Amino acid sequence: MPLARIDVAAHTSPETVAAISDVVYDAMVQTANVPEHDRFQVINRHAKDELIYPAAGYLGVTYTPDIVFIQVTWNAGRSIEVKKAFYKAVAEGIHRKTGLRKEDIWINLIDVKREDWSFGNGEMQYAPTD
Repeated sequence: MPLARIDVAAHTSPETVAAISDVVYDAMVQTANVPEHDRFQVINRHAKDELIYPAAGYLGVTYTPDIVFIQVTWNAGRSIEVKKAFYKAVAEGIHRKTGLRKEDIWINLIDVKREDWSFGNGEMQYAPTD
């Protein structure tokens, strides 16, 4: 039940956006045990002055105007190993399919409880059962 928010530069082609979307979803299914068809994504394009990153780099990583911000909200409980595998699969997959630099793939994960989701109808589909 992840929600992926993907932010890219305005000049990013539709083909590149589609490839990024596919890679993020595929990585969730293959590395994080996300169910097939559980694909919820919000993709936004931004003007040059709306994607802010440190020009000097950060933690030894330098960035370009092609930076891609990916934020995934998903259920808590995944191990550090799973998260590392997810980061790697996304960065390498996007690089392989689009040519974007792995350094420009910035990822943030937000862990939430299962009851923090409503998939429609104003219901808590994953309500705790005591």
